[in-house]
Amino acid sequence: MAHLLGAEALHLQYPTKVVFDSVSLGVNEGDRIGIVGRNGDGKSSLLAMLAGRVTPDSGRVTVRGGVRIGVLDQGDTLDPDDTVGHAVVGDTPEHEWAGDPRGRDVIAGLLGGLAWDAVLGTLSGGQRRRVALARLLAGDHDVLALDEPTNHLDVEGITWLAQHLKRRWSPSSGGLLVITHDRWFLDEVCTTTWEVHDRIVEPFDGGYAAYILQRVERDRQAASSEARRQNLARKELAWLRRGAPARTSKPKFRIDAANALIADVPEIRDKVALQSLAVTRLGKQVVDLLDVSVSYAEREVLKDVEWRVAPGERTGILGVNGAGKSTLLGLIDGSVQPTEGRVKHGKTVQIATLTQGVDELADHLDEPVRVVLARLATTYTFGTGSKAQELTPGQLLERLGFASAQLSTPVKDLSGGQLRRLQLLLILLGQPNVLILDEPTNDLDTDMLAAMEDLLDSWPGTLIVVSHDRYFLERVTDQQYGILGGHLRHLPGGVDEYLRLRAAHAETTGPAPVKSAAQDGLSGADLRAAQKEISSIERRLEKLTGLIDTAHIKLAEHDQNDYEGLQRHTGTLRELETEVAELEERWLTLSESIG
Repeated sequence: MAHLLGAEALHLQYPTKVVFDSVSLGVNEGDRIGIVGRNGDGKSSLLAMLAGRVTPDSGRVTVRGGVRIGVLDQGDTLDPDDTVGHAVVGDTPEHEWAGDPRGRDVIAGLLGGLAWDAVLGTLSGGQRRRVALARLLAGDHDVLALDEPTNHLDVEGITWLAQHLKRRWSPSSGGLLVITHDRWFLDEVCTTTWEVHDRIVEPFDGGYAAYILQRVERDRQAASSEARRQNLARKELAWLRRGAPARTSKPKFRIDAANALIADVPEIRDKVALQSLAVTRLGKQVVDLLDVSVSYAEREVLKDVEWRVAPGERTGILGVNGAGKSTLLGLIDGSVQPTEGRVKHGKTVQIATLTQGVDELADHLDEPVRVVLARLATTYTFGTGSKAQELTPGQLLERLGFASAQLSTPVKDLSGGQLRRLQLLLILLGQPNVLILDEPTNDLDTDMLAAMEDLLDSWPGTLIVVSHDRYFLERVTDQQYGILGGHLRHLPGGVDEYLRLRAAHAETTGPAPVKSAAQDGLSGADLRAAQKEISSIERRLEKLTGLIDTAHIKLAEHDQNDYEGLQRHTGTLRELETEVAELEERWLTLSESIG
């Protein structure tokens, strides 16, 4: 493979910290390199040195003659007075950029729904981020250096970006360097992983899953057997190997070695024990949304939503920006009132929400962390039965990556990731039994995400998560729902099913006008048959809703020690939900056929 750029004996330091000491590495044709590490350890500084943005204190970066490097910064560098079109293609004549398949693919994948002549200053931060990414991808570069490219992208956008980068940077075309905390994206795109830690850069073959395996093996050789059992990375590897078939079937690391390393690691969550404790804390009724609709002015955001949230349920919510996810969360926590229908809360329900902002800490910015914590519970119990642990706030902070010295740090001096973790800790110490997480992964590195997931594994209550981080969503929840066309739909196939449904919807709502049944050539007899089948499906769906509610109740009331019985009830519930999904898909197809 041809060499593109290299670094030799790089040394970088700031007045109070040495960031890198004698780092040497290289990038070759076809390399797709993911860069991971703790926040503050130098990932962005490394990328900036390789791209020529920062000059090292010693050592050198060499670039092969003629190699063009494109950089996506974390900050917003666009001219607010520019337009979307000019920012992306500049003064290039329309017939040139419109005739470029790569450019058209980028524009369709990232800028759908944005007006070509929209002024950048009028757009949201997320929309401007998409424009900056589109401008870079539409350019002609040999090496791309991307710093957090998935920020502000939804699940569909992240999936599109992963597929585009894999097509564009094949084994013989250019190089890719990417910093991201999105572990699914790392695993999907990258062929090499660089871990930045302790002033060095350590390379690993493969994406995130392969990196975790090799890191566990490295730690295994350096630690005792007991320390290995306590290693969070092994627990995460266990989930990777026991997770969705689509993930475990990928030959990205040696399966035999992985199985040997996780042989004595228990399941990440004791679902039966946690659900039993959740029923004890919550009772049988949590939150019921009954035929709920919500409208703002002339726009109906949610339509006829029927959802009975169960005790111990761990659910992820998917939907494009503006689909109604925040409205749905507001219905659950009571901050939004339905336009139609009813919302019923159980008598013992205590709901807490981790919002995207950190407003809860606004009045305590000058106070040390220990003072803020002292106002809350002195201990908190995690886990169930013999595995239950009594942890102090200080011990909880340690599990979330804080050093003991940081207890004396004023809140205003904490980093974004530290504020996020402190916000979660304050919420947990309030002892809620229903926890809502709205984009909880912002500002967290991969190690801190693993620590948060470990903490949530032993949290006994109902958990509802909205996140564009696919890995986190699949890791901490047991089922997913999608908001599609204002309706809430269960997704037995998870994120993959959601993406498939969204793709099918995009095909039917593309630039071509939607045709009516008569325009499509349906005869009167065919039209009546379709309408009759729709009525039949709606009656069956109504019946299935009642059967699913009954199945949930039976599962909650069943003897928690009768594992075979619990498995039987769970199997029945899954069969009913699968039938609902199939009928809903058929209903959607028929509805579109009759206009």
